[in-house]
Amino acid sequence: MERKYLAKIIANDNEGLQMISACSTGAKVKISDIKYLSSNKVFLLSIERTKVETNQKDKKINSICRFDFVDKVRSKNIDQSKQEMILELIGIDYLKNGDDYEINLFFNNNAHIALSTEVIEVKLEDQSEIK
Repeated sequence: MERKYLAKIIANDNEGLQMISACSTGAKVKISDIKYLSSNKVFLLSIERTKVETNQKDKKINSICRFDFVDKVRSKNIDQSKQEMILELIGIDYLKNGDDYEINLFFNNNAHIALSTEVIEVKLEDQSEIK
C-alpha cells in the first residue's frame, strides 16, 4: 500500500484547471519530458512538483499532467534542441476563443506553451515520490 499518497486530479472546467495550476506552480519540467502526441490529440508534461495540496512542502512527487483533445500546440522561447534544459512552471490558465479554448502554460524565462482544445480535459496524476 505504498501508493496512498499519490493523487489524481481531473479538471474539466476553470475551477479544476486552477486547482491543477496551484498544485503545479513551481514544478520543474525537462524539455525532453514535454510531448505532443498529435495522432491521439494528447499533450503530456512530466513534472517534478512539491506536494502542496497536503501541506507536505518537503515531499517531491513525479507527476504527469495530461491534456486531452489538443488540436494544436504552439510554443514560444523554448529551444527544442536543448532537451536537458529544465523549465519552471509558473502557472496554467485558459482563454475561451469562440467555441475553442486556448490553455496557456507559463514558464520561467518568458517561455510559454499554448494548447488549442475543444474542451478542458486535464489530468494531474502522481507517479512516484522522489526520495
